[in-house]
Amino acid sequence: MYGDPATIRKILTEVGDTWAVVGLSNNRDRAAYGVAQVLQRYGKRVVPVHPKAETVHGEQGYASLSDIPFPVDVVDVFVNSDLAGPIADEATGIGAKAVWFQLGVIDENAYHRTREAGLDMVMDRCPAIEIPRLG
Repeated sequence: MYGDPATIRKILTEVGDTWAVVGLSNNRDRAAYGVAQVLQRYGKRVVPVHPKAETVHGEQGYASLSDIPFPVDVVDVFVNSDLAGPIADEATGIGAKAVWFQLGVIDENAYHRTREAGLDMVMDRCPAIEIPRLG
């Protein structure tokens, strides 16, 4: 339900190529670091969002979604489930087209709010696993 194949395909191939990755830093041991590399290999622009606002994979980082001075298509969320809902709400507020909650990031209320706001959403899935499956 939270990761139907049609929505996954739409987000990865149609929604847009600018992905804000919330929780992305220069810590190579974190999953966000490797997932961002995969997204870049598939032609996505990866925008790091982290309190440190570090440049990662050659892209300027920002402390929050609202600090990004250009449109974002997809917000990819690598934070604890308890913190994910407000990020989904902020994604709606900045005009993102889709929200993607990573593996283990689950907030059913945020999922429903985001869908009701008109955004596509996937929850508890990983784009680095899904994108190669598209063929």
